[in-house]
Amino acid sequence: MEQKEWTLKERLATIVESIELEKAGQPEEARRVRVQVPLSPDLAKWWKEKMGVEALLQQGYNLSDAEAEYGKDWLTR
Repeated sequence: MEQKEWTLKERLATIVESIELEKAGQPEEARRVRVQVPLSPDLAKWWKEKMGVEALLQQGYNLSDAEAEYGKDWLTR
């Protein structure tokens, strides 16, 4: 599946939305919004190495930046 490239403005707006939802007492919705923002490639790689692929995938993070940085098969290498 082709992922769109997020602009800094989109990233920040989504993070602010997540913070506002958290402040409004909606932590589950805040998390649902927050994981849409692409996880940094370095953090995704660290998570894969330290916690495992399955744990990373279970979190539901957007991994499009890591895929762009490391290639489509980075999770299985």
